[in-house]
Amino acid sequence: MSKISVIIPYFRKKKFIKKTLNSVINQTYKNIEIILIYDDDKKQDLNYIKELIKIDKRIKLIINKKNIGAGNSRNKGILNSKGKFISFIDADDFWKKDKLKKQIKFMEKNNIDFTHTAYQIINKNKKILATRKARNFFELNDLIYSCDIGLSTVMIRRKLFSRKLKFPKMKTKEDFVLWLNFVKSGIKIYALDNNLVYWTKLEDSLSSSFFQKLKDAITVYNTYMKFNYLKSLYLTFILSINFLRKNYN
Repeated sequence: MSKISVIIPYFRKKKFIKKTLNSVINQTYKNIEIILIYDDDKKQDLNYIKELIKIDKRIKLIINKKNIGAGNSRNKGILNSKGKFISFIDADDFWKKDKLKKQIKFMEKNNIDFTHTAYQIINKNKKILATRKARNFFELNDLIYSCDIGLSTVMIRRKLFSRKLKFPKMKTKEDFVLWLNFVKSGIKIYALDNNLVYWTKLEDSLSSSFFQKLKDAITVYNTYMKFNYLKSLYLTFILSINFLRKNYN
């Protein structure tokens, strides 16, 4: 049974982290390690987290000396992981109990390196707001117009990560850059179209900031994808239209 390393960056999500951890601990697939990266330099929740992780010996706590962001925290988690597979979950999202079991079975049966699943978007009161279907991404043009991969749904073989294939330092869309770079390097992203994850939409989160997303989208295309500025603006416009369409349909 292959080991899965579950990586969770933590920054001031005290209201959610216990349920998030429980959704990981209670997975039907048991051969896991949980790497929790504490990324708040003010340390205001640290004592709570230290007590909380005592609920399961599979949890390893890494404390950042200063705030380095979610992407770099995930990179640190990958470097400290021992699993054959890497799964990510944000500290306010939740998994259904058979998420890992179904996903790793799908990957090992079909010899797949990278998968993502469908997921449901919920608010802080756990009301389901929308459902996102999963689909395959085999070419750059399949993915470049819309970031349709939920980070907390992803499972990747650890061997794929490298100095070039890791999360960049960005406030948002750091995952989009990595997925694009994977596809650009020839790695196929396969979909398991089962709703196995609940993604929490919070109005005060970075991911809810439309203007921050616009700024970071230009950086994705211009800095990381090496497109000229005019093409980057065009792709940012298309990305924004797709974002609005998804959020208001």
